[in-house]
Amino acid sequence: MEPINEVHVAEPGLAVIDVAAADAATALALQEVLAAQWATATADHVTHEPGEPGVRLRCYLDLRQPLRPVSPSGP
Repeated sequence: MEPINEVHVAEPGLAVIDVAAADAATALALQEVLAAQWATATADHVTHEPGEPGVRLRCYLDLRQPLRPVSPSGP
């Protein structure tokens, strides 16, 4: 993956999340869970490095936002 850009971690509460997963569906599902709670700049695809297992995904979170309430019937 490319280096983290300073602007993405310029203030407390900003985070860069690198996900490694067995498959794209798993990585994207985790990203959906994060996006359901916090302001998230999501990725629309995963990457695969030849010779390495699984896939990778990077997303950017803003934890300064209040948690979004989850309804009793689901997200």
